[in-house]
Amino acid sequence: MGRTIENKKEIVADLKETLSESTLALVIEYQGLTVAEISDLRRRLRPSGAVCKVTKNTLMGIAIKDEEKWQPLSELLKGSSAFLLVKEDFSSAIKAYQDFQKATKKTELRGGVMEGRLLKEPDVKALGDLPSKEQLIAQIAGAINALATKIAVGINEVPSSLARALQAVAEQEQGGGSNETATEADSSTETATEADSSTETATE
Repeated sequence: MGRTIENKKEIVADLKETLSESTLALVIEYQGLTVAEISDLRRRLRPSGAVCKVTKNTLMGIAIKDEEKWQPLSELLKGSSAFLLVKEDFSSAIKAYQDFQKATKKTELRGGVMEGRLLKEPDVKALGDLPSKEQLIAQIAGAINALATKIAVGINEVPSSLARALQAVAEQEQGGGSNETATEADSSTETATEADSSTETATE
């Protein structure tokens, strides 16, 4: 029994919604896969947030009709198609598919689309070689921890540096004070001399 028009509309609406949340779409030739193997592929993709949609090319064609960034998919709509729709963690999703492909040896990657660009198999492989989302988070966390350590070391060094600076200022002030005292003493001597001279004049 064929699908009803309402049923097809529901499928197209679901595809549109999933595509709106996706950054990457991969198309694979899935002919020969069993229901159990499709379920296994979906299980492998789940941790990355990707989903596998097995649907007719005509329905996917309708779903992308008014979506400019997904238009290149139309070049891949042939044969028995399964669509791997990836939200963000495309590296993990690609690796999951590649592991599945090695295990079953039944599927073929036809290509993909990302940001309005048609991707060939080498392009997809290159994306799969990038760090996963978890790896990127770990790298960022490591960098933040390293920066925090440097800041902490810098803060710990501030008191000793400040103490040295204050000591230098204090010594400078003390040196200046001694000079001022010496000057005052010289002034007193000069005054005393002038007084003696005045006494001598008066005696004469």
